[in-house]
Amino acid sequence: MDTKPSGGKMGVGSLALFSLCAVIVVDTLTASASIGVSAIGWWLVTLIVFVIPYGLITSELGTTYPGDGGIYDWVKKAFGYRWAVRTTWFYWINVGLWMPAVYIMFAGMFAELFFPDLSLFWQIAICIILTWLTIWICNVSVDVGVWVTNIGAVLKVTVIGVLGVGGFIYAAKHGVANEFSVSAMMPSLDTGVAFLPALVFNLMGFELVATMTKEMKDVRDMPKSVFLAAGITAFLYVFGTVGILMALPVQDIGLVAGIIDTLRKLFGDSAFGSFMVYAIGTMALLTFIGNMVTWTMGASRAAAEAAGEGELPEVVGKLSEKYDTPIGANNITGILSTIVILAYALFAQSSDELFWSVFAFSSCIFLLPYLFMFPSFLKLRISDPDTPRPFRVPGNMTVQWGLSIICFLVIAQAVVLFIFPDLLTLTVDWVYSAPVLIGVIITVLVGEYLLKQAIERKTEPESSIDLSNLSDNMKKEA
Repeated sequence: MDTKPSGGKMGVGSLALFSLCAVIVVDTLTASASIGVSAIGWWLVTLIVFVIPYGLITSELGTTYPGDGGIYDWVKKAFGYRWAVRTTWFYWINVGLWMPAVYIMFAGMFAELFFPDLSLFWQIAICIILTWLTIWICNVSVDVGVWVTNIGAVLKVTVIGVLGVGGFIYAAKHGVANEFSVSAMMPSLDTGVAFLPALVFNLMGFELVATMTKEMKDVRDMPKSVFLAAGITAFLYVFGTVGILMALPVQDIGLVAGIIDTLRKLFGDSAFGSFMVYAIGTMALLTFIGNMVTWTMGASRAAAEAAGEGELPEVVGKLSEKYDTPIGANNITGILSTIVILAYALFAQSSDELFWSVFAFSSCIFLLPYLFMFPSFLKLRISDPDTPRPFRVPGNMTVQWGLSIICFLVIAQAVVLFIFPDLLTLTVDWVYSAPVLIGVIITVLVGEYLLKQAIERKTEPESSIDLSNLSDNMKKEA
C-alpha cells in the first residue's frame, strides 16, 4: 500500500479557510442573537478568556505531534489508548448526532424560504438526501472535500457579512430593534443564559486542521492559520449577531427561521428584495452542507486511525481502495444520522424545540473530548519536555496550568448548561433535560462497551503478534 504524503497542497490560506469552514456555523448564529445585546459582551469575554488560550494550546499540540489523528493522538500520547478510545468515540460519533440537527434546520429554512407548506415527510426526505450527499462527497476524495469546504467558508463569510452590513443599513433607516447601550452590551446572566453554551460550541474546532497534516505544505503553518481563522471567526460572529439584533427584536428571533426572517426584514418584499432573500438564504443553506463535509472528513479520519490501531471496531477503519478515504467511518456516520432523523419524524415537536434538543445533545458529546485535550497538553509538557516544539505557548508552567484549567472549566460549564439550561436559577425542566441527559449517558455507555472490546482485542492477540514479529525478524536475520 502506498503510504507517501499526498503532496502537501494546503498552505496558510487553505488551512485558514478549512478552519473557518469547520468553526463558523451559520446555523447557530440565531442562538447567539437570542441571548440579546449582552451577547456582544459575552463574545468578547469568550474570545479573550477562552479562544486565545485554546488557539495557543492547539497550535503547540498540532505542530509538536503532527498526525492524522489530531486530538486522538494527543490524548493517547498523554494518557494511553483507553482515554484515546473515549476521545475518538465522542469526537467521531457526535458528527452523526449533530448532522440531523443541522439538516433539520436546513429543511426548516428551505421550507420557510421556498415552500411554506412543505410537509414533514418531505422535510425528512430532504434531511436523509443531504446526509447521504455529505457522505458521498467525503467518500469521493480529499480534493473534492477541500474544494467543498473552501466554497463553504466563502459562503459563510458572505452570509454573515450581508447580515452584519444589512443590519447597520436597516438601523440607519429605521432605527435599531434593540437597545445598544454600553450597559446592555455588558455580559449578563439574566437574559438568554440557556444559549451561552452555544457561544463556546460556535468557537470549537480549530484543532480539526491538525488531522490534515499530510495535506499541508508545512506543518509550521498551523499556528498562523489557527490565529488568522480565530480572528476572522470572532469578528464575523460578533458582526453577524449585531446585524440580526439591529433588525429583529430579541423576542422575535426564531432559532430555525431567524436568519430568513432577518433577511426579509433587511431587504423588504420588492422584486430585488425577494431575489436577495432567496440568494442569501440559499447561500446560508449551502454552508450547512460545507460544515458537515468538513467535520465528517476530520472526525472520520481520526476514527479510522483509531480503528487501524484496534481501538475501534475494524469496520470503522475501512478505507476506499480508490480514494484512500475512510468510507467505513463515513458510512456509519450516515447510517446513525439517518436513524436519528427518522426518530425525529416520530417525535416531531416544534422545529425550534426539536432543533435545540438534538443540537444540545450532540453538542454535549462533541465537547467531552475537550475535557481530555486540555489536561493532555499539561501532561505532555511535564512528561515529554524534550520533544522539539516548533511552536510553544509562551509563559512558565504556572501560566500553562492557568490556561489549561480555564479552558477546561469553560468546556465543563458549557456541557452542564446544555443539559440543565436553567441551572443558574436553581430549576430543572426535566421534560427537556431528561432526554438530553439520557442520550448523553447512553452514548457514554456505548463508548465504554467499545473500550471493553478494544481492551480484549489488545490483550488476546498480543502473544501471537509478538511471535509473528519474532519469526519475521529471524527470517530477516537468516
